[in-house]
Amino acid sequence: MSNVPNIILNNGVRMPQLGLGVWQVPDEEATTVVGHAFASGYRSVDTASAYQNERGTGKAIAASGLPREEIFVTTKLWNNRQGYDSALRSFDASLERLGLEYVDLYLIHWPAPGQDKYVETWKAFEKIYADGRAKAIGVSNFKPTHLRRLMEETEIVPAVNQIELHPWFQQAESRAFHAEHGIATEAWSPLGQGRGLLDEPVIGTIARRHGRTPAQIVLRWHIQLGNVVIPKSVTPSRIEENIGVFDFVLDEDEMAQLASLDRGTRLGADPDTLG
Repeated sequence: MSNVPNIILNNGVRMPQLGLGVWQVPDEEATTVVGHAFASGYRSVDTASAYQNERGTGKAIAASGLPREEIFVTTKLWNNRQGYDSALRSFDASLERLGLEYVDLYLIHWPAPGQDKYVETWKAFEKIYADGRAKAIGVSNFKPTHLRRLMEETEIVPAVNQIELHPWFQQAESRAFHAEHGIATEAWSPLGQGRGLLDEPVIGTIARRHGRTPAQIVLRWHIQLGNVVIPKSVTPSRIEENIGVFDFVLDEDEMAQLASLDRGTRLGADPDTLG
């Protein structure tokens, strides 16, 4: 059984608050990695067509022995497939690679505003949702400006926005916008991509106090903020470590210390310029 709590999306769908991200996991490794995550209690996996590991992820789902309704599967549409008809075809291809009849969450991977197709793409997502082939639809890397336009020109408010978010880049404006409009905040690179975030002395001090690892402290910070997190690892011990964050609590002072680490600078691409 999983001990991961669910959050309730704006359409009533339940989404595990912690899942496994499989960015940069080779397709041939994904089956083993995702399978170990399932055995460790994970029930949510986040892939994308651009990751080229949907087939391996799907094989792990099929081999898990878990009821399909107990697994939350997210995949994403890549930038070069934006547009109404193209998005529908790309979704069909993702389902085929995953070996599934539906996904739990389908995301536009980036707004790619230079193409100016994300509104048209979202209308295809609304059809996919209406047809029951995605239990929820959302976006990734959208700024409030992109979200406002979607909400003005289409019918469905995204259920999720998956964005770069970690103690060095806390995205207060986006999180406030999401909270105002009932959009769940999901953090990619929640541990800062291994760029030294976990070496921050403040994090180390809190970790020692709780008898935890720095990664567990940062993931717990996300959980207490209400973020959904998808830490990526291919190492069995780290996969197990990352899910072990639901049996301790950070106090207000510790949360404030972590809040003080915000640099306001991205490690990844700027959504206004990519694509």
